[in-house]
Amino acid sequence: MADSPRKSDNAFRTISELAADLGVPQHILRYWETRFPQLRPLQRAGNRRYYRPADVELAHRIHRLLNQEGYTIRGVQQLLSGDGGGEQQVAAPAAPQGEPLAGELRAIRKMLADALDA
Repeated sequence: MADSPRKSDNAFRTISELAADLGVPQHILRYWETRFPQLRPLQRAGNRRYYRPADVELAHRIHRLLNQEGYTIRGVQQLLSGDGGGEQQVAAPAAPQGEPLAGELRAIRKMLADALDA
C-alpha cells in the first residue's frame, strides 16, 4: 500500500486505511464507534466500514484528544456532546506564569527540606 498513490481528501477510507493513517489497531476504531455516537461510518455488505471525510476528521480529533492532549474517553465524550464541541469549554485554566509561581515552589521546597532535617 505504500506504493499506491495517496487518496483524495474527499475519498472514503476503509477501516484499515484509517487505522494505518492514525497508527492505531483496527479494533480501537471499532471501540471508538461504540463510545462516540458521532463516529458512524457507512457499513456495506459483510459489515465493511467506509469512513466519510467527516468521520476521518472526527477520528483524527478523537485520536489527538486522547493520545496527545491527555483526555479520557469520558472527557472526549463530554467535549463532543457539548454545544459547539470546542476544546475551550473543557480545557483546564492556564497555570500562572513566571516568577510568582517559581517563588512559591522554592518556598515549598525549603519548607519540605526543613521538615526532613527536623
